[in-house]
This record gives sequence, C-alpha cells and structure tokens, in this order.
Amino acid sequence: MPLDILIEGLLFYKSAPQKKSSLMKVYDVSEDDITAAIAVLKSRLECGALRLLETETEIVLVTAPSLAPFIEQLRKADIKNDIGKAGAETLAIVLYQGPISRSDIDRIRGVNSSFILRNLLVRGLVERSSEKLGTGYTFSVSTSLLSHLGVTRASELTDFARITDALEAFKTDNQLGETS
Repeated sequence: MPLDILIEGLLFYKSAPQKKSSLMKVYDVSEDDITAAIAVLKSRLECGALRLLETETEIVLVTAPSLAPFIEQLRKADIKNDIGKAGAETLAIVLYQGPISRSDIDRIRGVNSSFILRNLLVRGLVERSSEKLGTGYTFSVSTSLLSHLGVTRASELTDFARITDALEAFKTDNQLGETS
C-alpha cells in the first residue's frame, strides 16, 4: 500500500497531530520518503473536505477552510442536543479518572471515544491537554463544568473516593483478566 495512504489512515485513526519523526519510525522510512508521501497526500486532499496541516515537526488532518460555516452550524446543532448516555459515561470517566488519555477511556468503555470526546470538548465540558503525554493527549474536566457543579476540584464531588476506588478496582480486575 502506498505510504501516503498509510499515513492518511494513521492520521484518521489517531485523530491528533503526529510527529514526522514518529512516522519515519513507524514505517521505517527516510525523511525524504516521508516528505514525498506528505506532498502526495496534500495534493490528493486539495479537492476534498479534508486538508493536511503541516508544521515543521508534525502533521494533522483538518477540515477544509471553506467548510468553516457548515462546520459551525454542525457545532451549534451538536451543542443543542443532549450529550446522551455515551457522553455522560465518558464525562464521568474523565471527571473521576482525569486527567486521562483517550486510549484509557476507550479501554474502560470498550469502544472508540473520539467522537464523544470531541462533542464534550465542543461543549466546553472537558479540556484536552496542550502537550502530548506518551502516545496521546490527556483529557480533564473543564473549570466551567466544575463551577457549574459547584465545586473547585473533582475530589469535592459526592462519593468521589468511593467511585474512584471502584473504578480502580474495575481497571485492576480487567487487567488481571487480560493476563490470565
């Protein structure tokens, strides 16, 4: 499979900026190979809904600037809707386990949480760390959500210690089950 398609697939799956140096290691290719594949991918994406945003060290998929008005309408519609069961579940995980990575959230929920996290980010309920930790960003509750809940720290929530202990026990039990 061509390198530009492999990179596109990885960017879509990760839903976050990726370091070019990491891509070179993942695909075991040279900087020139990565540069050439990025150029092909950029060119291929020029006529669609996505664009490849490139910095000196990273690349990421973004929506085309011409879609900004449409995306804004979608964002406003998303905010009007209820967050739903999956949103509440994900928010509870972030609230009681944050800061937490998307992969850890996915592991707890058993499903990909990218869309739900984006929805919670758009609503201002969670915040994404500005720096990557390991393989991805971490998520924590926003100060505006804490203020809305009437607390200054998540640890002030009712039954915080009991719920976090139960979540830790759940994670430990699941990890033990995976190794046996």
